[in-house]
Amino acid sequence: MKTPVFANLGCRLNAYETEAMKELGTQAGLENAVVINTCAVTSEAVRSSKQQIRRLRRENPDAQIIVTGCAAQTEPQTFAAMDEVTLVIGNNEKMQAQTWNNLAKGPDFVGATEKILVDDIMSVRETASHLIDGFGTRSRAYVQVQNGCDHRCTFCIIPYGRGNSRSVPAGVVVDQIKRLVDKGYHEVVLTGVDMTSWGADLPAMPKLGDLVQRILRLVPDLPRLRISSIDSVEADPALIDAIATDRRLMPHLHLSLQAGDNMILKRMKRRHSREDAIAFCTDMRKARPDIIYGADIIAGFPTETEEMFQNSLDLVADCCLTWLHVFPYSPREGTPAARIPQLDRSIIKQRAARLRAVGAKQVAMHLATQVGKTHNVLMENPRMGRTEGFTEVVFDSDQPEGQIVQTQITGVSGHQLTGHRPAYE
Repeated sequence: MKTPVFANLGCRLNAYETEAMKELGTQAGLENAVVINTCAVTSEAVRSSKQQIRRLRRENPDAQIIVTGCAAQTEPQTFAAMDEVTLVIGNNEKMQAQTWNNLAKGPDFVGATEKILVDDIMSVRETASHLIDGFGTRSRAYVQVQNGCDHRCTFCIIPYGRGNSRSVPAGVVVDQIKRLVDKGYHEVVLTGVDMTSWGADLPAMPKLGDLVQRILRLVPDLPRLRISSIDSVEADPALIDAIATDRRLMPHLHLSLQAGDNMILKRMKRRHSREDAIAFCTDMRKARPDIIYGADIIAGFPTETEEMFQNSLDLVADCCLTWLHVFPYSPREGTPAARIPQLDRSIIKQRAARLRAVGAKQVAMHLATQVGKTHNVLMENPRMGRTEGFTEVVFDSDQPEGQIVQTQITGVSGHQLTGHRPAYE
């Protein structure tokens, strides 16, 4: 018996679903298979997926090679044409128990008549988050509450890989988090593709803030709740109120900003302006002074001039952003932005480097301000944990893994803080 291998590329949601596939595969008795969960967010991500497939085939010459994920959903023929690939399955099919029951019967059963099992993702109306009770380290669990996206940003292929927005009912989410707390988790992270669209497809159309407040109210033993990436312009009053008033909701928001110039935002078909982003960050910092922002920013979007790019650079300071996730723009076939006149790759790379340099300065400034402060640090392993604002803290002696320890911040080491537990602890 050869234990199946699961390889994950891409986002936290992909990682969550990889864990679900492991459970489904185990329950089905899957053997001698390699499953690659691909990412489609950029052309580079697709290229990396192909490289991973070729490497895993060399390492597992006799195994079924099963390709799934967003890249498999958006361009199944590309992967089916690879000699290394046994089968391509879609994002909906990968979450169905019957798919894995069939896969466990071997390639003769599954792939004899067709190499592609990918249906129309836009027809999917439910998400299968109930399959597993989160995943993560012993200290932190990720819970999927939403999948898909109804928006059509001109640079993004993800809606065609994930389908339309669909929400997990609040009761299912709360029950899942209760089970996680009973298992000893001290922090839960809510995750999805377009988090702030949660509830739009449910009866009464609740908002993400309603879900957050319900979790905090009905799971009083949960020490820490965290939210993954959100679209700031769609943050509802209940969510803003929860961030401002409930200390169990962590003061760390990762914002989907993408650019700091209004014309570029319009050409991206984003739903916010530069002024909207600055106002949100300013208002939230007034309400929660310890809040830390991360953000996605694209460098070198088609037609971006130096002046437009400077507006994105300036946004970092204007919004007091700390953790930047910089994407050098690359055209994705099938998106409107791919048809706009493109910038030279050297300009894109240079602008991405400049953004990252500004981001490094912001991180250094943030770390310097933390020295001497006391934080409650959730230990991810015996020597490293994270503050409420998601900053890493390293220790010179072992701490109890999975526990929250009160920590005095003593210094800075690279992109991490150093700390120790006070003597009275």
